[in-house]
Amino acid sequence: MVDLTRRHLLAGAACGLAVGALPTRLVLANAPTEKRLVLIILRGGMDGLSTVVPYADPDYRSLRGDLALAPPDREDGVLDLDGFFGLHPALATLHDWYRRGDALALHAVASPYRERSHFDGQDLLEAGDSRLGSSPDGWLNRTLSVIGGEQRLGLAVGQSVPLVLRGETPVMSWAPSALPSADLGLLDRLAHVYAGDPLFRDALAEGRRANLLAGAAMGDTEPAGGRQEAYLQLADTAAGMLTAEDGPRIAVMDAPGWDTHIAQGTVNGALSRALGGLDAVLARLKAGLTPVWPETAIVIVTEFGRTVRPNGSGGTDHGTATAAFLAGGAVAGGRVMADWPGLGTNRLYEDRDLAPTADIRALFKGVLASHYGLPIGDLERFVFPDSAGARPLDALV
Repeated sequence: MVDLTRRHLLAGAACGLAVGALPTRLVLANAPTEKRLVLIILRGGMDGLSTVVPYADPDYRSLRGDLALAPPDREDGVLDLDGFFGLHPALATLHDWYRRGDALALHAVASPYRERSHFDGQDLLEAGDSRLGSSPDGWLNRTLSVIGGEQRLGLAVGQSVPLVLRGETPVMSWAPSALPSADLGLLDRLAHVYAGDPLFRDALAEGRRANLLAGAAMGDTEPAGGRQEAYLQLADTAAGMLTAEDGPRIAVMDAPGWDTHIAQGTVNGALSRALGGLDAVLARLKAGLTPVWPETAIVIVTEFGRTVRPNGSGGTDHGTATAAFLAGGAVAGGRVMADWPGLGTNRLYEDRDLAPTADIRALFKGVLASHYGLPIGDLERFVFPDSAGARPLDALV
């Protein structure tokens, strides 16, 4: 097992980079492929019923009450997908991708987790297991070991490496800093001192390489304009590094702000603002990834959904099933994939939540099998153990 903490501290100190308080986190990893994969984790529990809206379900409007969005033919109505589902109006970019065949939506999907703790739900989503605590590492790190090839350090931008990318394939941390950078003379002297120590020598070299890649991707500028601008800056950084000839090929972005207990709203409110921010990030990602867009898949997931009925504070509480997205130029989109359970009272999970009919690991396995050509047997043995019941979704790319 690689000592990630030592590498993290060394690379941060040697490159003059310190962990910053960013509104989201970006992690990148190398892989011997030209296929790009971006995983976006929406932390807090996104309300799938207000994101991919089942506006034609006969029980939708009565159960959602003040949180029900208007149908497509009304003012502020949802953006129609297939005559039954519609996208929240804040997702205009994603809707355009859908119409062009570059995005698809999944609904009534969940991890095997059936409680309602953010921390446990996120851990199980990222571990890719069916039981909490059964794996100390994440499914995307295990995927890197299956892909094989050159195993340079991965690169994490943000406060820490998320569970999904922790494991035996080493990952190093990087973040923008307000501190002055170490001058080149100091770095050269450190390189001389570390020349006889493979661990420190290689970590310093990888840290300097990461700093150069990030600087080129960001244009050596600092985020300005608040939380959303910093979020967009990380999207630009991710795209720039993923398109670099010798850059990483896999990125993980996560963003908080989806725990809409209060004032969730419809076309105004907390959820609409969060969705608008996500849509802007997606637009920036595509702009930066244009040269490699046909080789790109973007997976957007959250740890669980929200209650079907609003609470007394104009919001929703922790639920179970929700929606997810797969987007990118490599995606066979333009469709909603759902075994829809319905919203009738006898159809709800524990009489409060959208019932799950699909395992999120079926999406992950389908993407890895179709995008990277990984054998299903390897995915089920090494990446998603105990997942035989979650059959990979077909024809995703």
